[in-house]
Amino acid sequence: MPLEVEDFLLWLSTERGRSSHTVDAYRRDLRRYVEFLKRSESNLSSVGEEGIVAFIAEREKGGAASTSVARNVAAIRMLHRFLVAESIRGDDPAGGLDGVKVPSGIPKPLDEDSIVRLIESCSAGDPLSRRDRAILELMYATGARVSEIVGLSTSDIDFDSQLVRLFGKGAKERIVPFGLSALSALDDWYGPQGRPLLVPNQWRQRDDAEAVFLNRRGGRISRQGIWLVIKQAGERAGITENLSPHVLRHSCATHLLDHGADLRIVQEILGHASISTTQLYTRVSQERLWDSYVAAHPRAKRRNSSC
Repeated sequence: MPLEVEDFLLWLSTERGRSSHTVDAYRRDLRRYVEFLKRSESNLSSVGEEGIVAFIAEREKGGAASTSVARNVAAIRMLHRFLVAESIRGDDPAGGLDGVKVPSGIPKPLDEDSIVRLIESCSAGDPLSRRDRAILELMYATGARVSEIVGLSTSDIDFDSQLVRLFGKGAKERIVPFGLSALSALDDWYGPQGRPLLVPNQWRQRDDAEAVFLNRRGGRISRQGIWLVIKQAGERAGITENLSPHVLRHSCATHLLDHGADLRIVQEILGHASISTTQLYTRVSQERLWDSYVAAHPRAKRRNSSC
């Protein structure tokens, strides 16, 4: 990678506070971009707008998802703005680029009965079942991202006040409450038949000793580990929908709004920088409201509907 790209990625991390996950994604994107420039006998100093457009066209022709291409464009734009700001280049060839449109998908939450079945599928008394139930309860209670759950340390949980400190995108910190169900599951996990039985004789890494959730080898659980927890719980519960950690986040937000929570409160709980992101969930709730209304009212029918 060119030195100026490494400088940009360092700036992105230290000055802009972007997460390591975001920086790694931008590194992959920019590596593709730099390799394309080399094949085109160009470089960061000489590429023009037409060269960037050609790179985008190659990505789209290669079948890259619109979300991936949009992130590619964002990374390239930021890089070239950085090069101009640092006087490495006098012009910005990406300044006139249009963004790539990404279809705005509506989140697909689980209904409340399915959430109960998912959590109740972790009812065995072994340590891993206690852990899995605590993970599901806490994710549904707080709407936490998978990375936030992975990064949780014991000192981040206030059991007495039922509050958890989460570190979101850009290392932004927020305090989120959780209810009795999550508290009970956490108490059970921290009890003598839970987490203590997974503690190793010697910690591999010092940070693992503080981890809230451990894997079966006594290390901090990974993102992949939590994906597996949710997938296996879904299989046991007979839930056929595509399950992911984000589905629990969607479900938390949608159910809060269904039961009358203020949009600003949901924004704060989820850690959204913009309320427009949170407003996606109001669209979901309105659809659920219509579904319930049409099912229950004898003279309810929507235009262009087969109900």
